[in-house]
Amino acid sequence: MNKVIDPHIHLFDLDKGDYLWLRPEQPPHWSDKHQIYRNFSEVDLSLGEKQAFAGFVHIEAGFDNRSPWKEVKWLESTVTLPFRSVACVDLTQNENDFEVAVEKLKTFSSVVGVRHILDEQAAILLTDQRVQNNLSTLAHNDLLFEAQFFGKETQAADALASLLERFKDLKVVINHAAFPTPIDMGIWRSNLSVLSECSNVFVKASGWEMTDRKYSLKHMQEVIGHLITLFGENRVMLASNFPLCLFSKKYQTLWECYTKLPFSEACLQKLTHDNAHKIYAF
Repeated sequence: MNKVIDPHIHLFDLDKGDYLWLRPEQPPHWSDKHQIYRNFSEVDLSLGEKQAFAGFVHIEAGFDNRSPWKEVKWLESTVTLPFRSVACVDLTQNENDFEVAVEKLKTFSSVVGVRHILDEQAAILLTDQRVQNNLSTLAHNDLLFEAQFFGKETQAADALASLLERFKDLKVVINHAAFPTPIDMGIWRSNLSVLSECSNVFVKASGWEMTDRKYSLKHMQEVIGHLITLFGENRVMLASNFPLCLFSKKYQTLWECYTKLPFSEACLQKLTHDNAHKIYAF
């Protein structure tokens, strides 16, 4: 039986958290957003008989962006499965306030890293001196940074590669494989090739539904194959992006798709468990 650590999920409690982005009147204005506008807990994470759930990494979900520690406190008081937390931060804060926020987050045992969603602002943010100083603070505090950006954006990839060369102690995990699409595969692969040369960068393959609700398994397989070629078997992880994965597939179905990928059993065990176990310090 294969063990699974899902390194990218979100849990919601609409009665306790803000989750502004989930509200129907707020962007993003997805026509199907109502499907995930409800509470989700660890009991919703179920796999098939051939896989054993060994834990997960919770990525910040907008519970309270002004006081990110509140989401972690809620998780640590409710979750019973083994898990790690990636908390929200504001990389544009002045350095003193950022250091205070980091120290507060470090008081929680599950916290291993932080995320500030970069997206279209990636190149601007990553070349900002204050942001760079705060990323250096993360490195000094042994917290990883979850980088969510578009791999087709060469300026963003180059800016991140430059930072990784400067801050060799900063561990960076690229979210959702940097959103590859069939039409952008060439430039995406070229940009990630540059990033793969930095030994302190890792990548999670997930979020397929974010670029195409009807994505093909062929596309998934092609992307994961490229990632393994570029980063090697030890720096790639498979993840779900639950509950957003439900826009396209049931949770169990997605993981069954992963088990059918044409890679060796040893490789798949690294991608579905071992790498996440090591990178997120379980």
